[in-house]
Amino acid sequence: MKIEKATARYEKWLGRQITLLPHDLRLKHDRMAESPFPFLRATFYRWMQTWPEVSPATAHAPVVLAVGDLHVENFGTWRDAEGRLIWGINDFDETSPLPYTCDLVRLAASAVIARNENHLTLPCSSICGAILEGYREGIRGGGRAFVLSEHHHWLREAATGVERDPVAFWTKMDALYRWRKEVPKRARKALEKMLPDPKIPYMLCTRIAGLGSLGRQRFVAIAEWNGGRLARETKALAPSACLWAGTKRATKEILYQRILDTSVRAVDPLVRLRDGWIVRRLAPYCSRIELVQLPRKRDELKLLAAMGYETANIHWGTPSEMPNVKKDLNRRPANWLHDAANATAESVKKDWKDWRAAWK
Repeated sequence: MKIEKATARYEKWLGRQITLLPHDLRLKHDRMAESPFPFLRATFYRWMQTWPEVSPATAHAPVVLAVGDLHVENFGTWRDAEGRLIWGINDFDETSPLPYTCDLVRLAASAVIARNENHLTLPCSSICGAILEGYREGIRGGGRAFVLSEHHHWLREAATGVERDPVAFWTKMDALYRWRKEVPKRARKALEKMLPDPKIPYMLCTRIAGLGSLGRQRFVAIAEWNGGRLARETKALAPSACLWAGTKRATKEILYQRILDTSVRAVDPLVRLRDGWIVRRLAPYCSRIELVQLPRKRDELKLLAAMGYETANIHWGTPSEMPNVKKDLNRRPANWLHDAANATAESVKKDWKDWRAAWK
């Protein structure tokens, strides 16, 4: 199936699950045509069609509750219940039971593509080696959350650079489009339940963000409270694209909250699934981190190893499968992740070229 037909069919299916915004979908299609990296981020549905065919050896492995749409820009920071700064995976829209290898191959493929677009500098072999070593360490040790207050100083410095300055953050919030039309009752109720006081007056806005979820409804409540400003965002969720792709064990259930609750994680108490809407706090250091926001001087080996380790943190949410994951890791050939990442990256590039030709 060609990429344009797959996209049309997926969006038709998704439109039966939730309300889609045509203008945002057109923007998503434009972004998909820019280069292979945004294309990968925007097309998890296509990944679930092609990955098992392109890399069949990695499509058969122990099944865990996986991120699904994992890539090098699906990481960010937040504050836990103790106010500590935490780093880790930021988005679980496509969570589904999947072979543990899916997350690793997609993460490594995204890094290879990012490297090809000059966002990373390491050779492909080093990229895959660092991710895999970090993952192995996390699986061996039972996982551990990335608390930046006391540990991982290098990561804290990278995550709190000038590119994420609070002034710049609130400038972006001030530029959001003011929403004066009707809001779905469940969305408004979800937002208000996550405010420190549901009676606080707030301004309602819309926000265009992400790529995989671009086209879905998003609403942001911005308020003044106790001498400062705060923001909460709610986004419509749908079943994982794995269900559309016919993946084994895919379910209609939205598993976002389950993966938050079961993985090794210092959770953000202000991220909750409520009646089909995910609500989260937006703040200068409570957001996803793009590669361009990281300092130019950074230890990419450490960063990629940390991403691999954090992936293990998530997979430890399925503890019964960890002995099988360890055995499967040990039996795989030395270059399995490198070979799979390169093969899938080439497949993404081919799909992108087809999409760009059709988009023109």
